[in-house]
Amino acid sequence: MGALTGKVAFITGAARGQGRAHAVRLASDGADVIAVDLCDQIASVPYPMATADDLAGTVKLVEDTGARIVALQADVRDRASLKTALRTGVDELGGRLDIVIANAGIAPMTGENAWRDVIDVNLTGVHHTVDVAMRPMVGAGNGGAIVLISSVMGLVGLGSPFAGSLGYAAAKHGVVGLMRSYANLLGPQNIRVNSIHPAGVRTPMIDNDFTRQWLAEMTGVNDDDVNMAGSVNMETVEPEVIADTVAWLVADTGRHITGVALPVDDGFVNKR
Repeated sequence: MGALTGKVAFITGAARGQGRAHAVRLASDGADVIAVDLCDQIASVPYPMATADDLAGTVKLVEDTGARIVALQADVRDRASLKTALRTGVDELGGRLDIVIANAGIAPMTGENAWRDVIDVNLTGVHHTVDVAMRPMVGAGNGGAIVLISSVMGLVGLGSPFAGSLGYAAAKHGVVGLMRSYANLLGPQNIRVNSIHPAGVRTPMIDNDFTRQWLAEMTGVNDDDVNMAGSVNMETVEPEVIADTVAWLVADTGRHITGVALPVDDGFVNKR
């Protein structure tokens, strides 16, 4: 039996990248998974976003672990859509919910509507995720764990004149406020709430031509091979590294930890 056998986890942005890594890792530890992703493009986002085929890939990988998965397309900006998707998943997986990973996020950084879109997805979407999930968790009376995926940009300020990148930092800082508020609100129900703050993670949101160009402009590094490590002294890691931390935090190993903004960043925040 795994550390999460019998548990059900709700994960947003699960079609690829960190969300997929979280789904596969928690499933490997015994959890069944409700996986949600938009599987569509947002106009202000200049890199290709996840597709329905990507979400199907997550389904296959989770099923390969022996876990059950309910995968649904839903927009975290639309509370009603998200609530319906979650209810469908909870009903299909036996009526319980133990773990929530609010992972969905975008990084438009520049362009028209970038500020509004990144706030809507990365902050309001996190609020919607916890808001619709905490009710079935409280109702079940089993306690649980909620992890909000933020960023080192939620703990430090990386200077940029662009509305999208300012909005990204503002949203990721806002996630910390949500985490601390929910930790206090849900603590009496034995529901722990924490945020994780990765540095560079090798996902399609970071590893694309647009983001590399933005980093070069932000840091003044004019190099066709610019990357997170070379341009802002930030180590890049595989998403499975972050998933390992999430798995530790939501299991019994993290039972005494709540209200914590945890960097997973090779000391980046400390060096700042």
